[in-house]
Amino acid sequence: MAASPTPTIDIESLGLDQGALLLIRRALAERPVGGELRVRGQSPDWRMHLEAWCRSQGHPLRFEATEEALVTRGPHAEGRWLGAQSTGAAQGDANGSPAEDAAPGWGLAARGATVEAGSPPFFFALHRRDEVWAATAGELYRQAAAAQWDPGTAIEWDAPFDLSPAVEAAVVQVMTYLIENENAALLVPARHLGQIHPHFREVLQLLALQCADEARHVEVFTRRATLRGHQPALSTAGGQASLRTLFDAPDFSVATFLLAVLGEGSFVNLLNFLQAHAPDPVTRQIARLTARDEARHVAFGMAHLEYRLSVQPDYQARLRNAIEVRYDTLASTAGLNEEVFDALVLLAAGELSPTAVARGHAAVQQLQRDMAAGRRSRLARLGFDRDEAQRLSELHTRNFM
Repeated sequence: MAASPTPTIDIESLGLDQGALLLIRRALAERPVGGELRVRGQSPDWRMHLEAWCRSQGHPLRFEATEEALVTRGPHAEGRWLGAQSTGAAQGDANGSPAEDAAPGWGLAARGATVEAGSPPFFFALHRRDEVWAATAGELYRQAAAAQWDPGTAIEWDAPFDLSPAVEAAVVQVMTYLIENENAALLVPARHLGQIHPHFREVLQLLALQCADEARHVEVFTRRATLRGHQPALSTAGGQASLRTLFDAPDFSVATFLLAVLGEGSFVNLLNFLQAHAPDPVTRQIARLTARDEARHVAFGMAHLEYRLSVQPDYQARLRNAIEVRYDTLASTAGLNEEVFDALVLLAAGELSPTAVARGHAAVQQLQRDMAAGRRSRLARLGFDRDEAQRLSELHTRNFM
């Protein structure tokens, strides 16, 4: 059989330092190892530049005429990419999962990229899949991105309403309470955000939007608290102590468990309660929009813990211990302050008559039962038996979050 003709590329008067190297690299990449590429050129010093480049890349070179050279693709055809690291597939494995362990040498590269050998390592505390992953992280991120809302336009801040001073004060107290809890819900995931290897990009993206959600919640709760000229109301030592334990959680999974699965899960009930009993349209709109966001945060927390327990069943003992330790830490605190409790009663009552207050008190008692039932249900989904789920639910902080 006749040999295939050697392909030729004519760079004409274009210098290698003017872009000709791009043309040569692309043409040589189409040749097999040992295959030849004829290069013709006319620019000054093109031979010297070609010789230096071939030497650095390991490609044999010989000149046949003043304006012609033969480049043989060398056995180390990747040149400086020899020994490069693969970071897996962009969309994960067949199940859509990223790597089990993200190497420090992958650094900030996109998942699926090839990383040049010698790149500086980045040391992320959370680099193992089971420490951060959730099977639904990508879908939840897409939902979160589509569900972002603008506080300036999504809420009718100018909607007319007229409340008694007592009811307005109750709204301000509840908003004050919500602000400090949302500050915690913002800062706890933010604390872990920079510790997660970017190979797990869906989780990073989702947590970034979760932080944006919480920042938005702080804004709208603050705007409602001060809407009628009031300053935020009371914050108690017990409430602050309860939130402090979220910062003291030893790892991402435990923090997610305490914050999202237990705390924010209970807060969804609270926000739905506020939507049902809001005394004005602004508070009602705020409660509806923030509850929707919080439900998504709970969904991620549950998905992450379900994934971790599926690959590490004995981690359940860590979750149980986290609840018990938190309970012991807060045993001497007062829990939910009476100002917030009374404010919720008044919002459900609507007025300060005995009959209305009785109705409001019963509604808050039902809220607490609903919160407990929700916690039991989520704990059962995480594999705790019925009695254990009941016991652990009862140990949850009386401050709700």
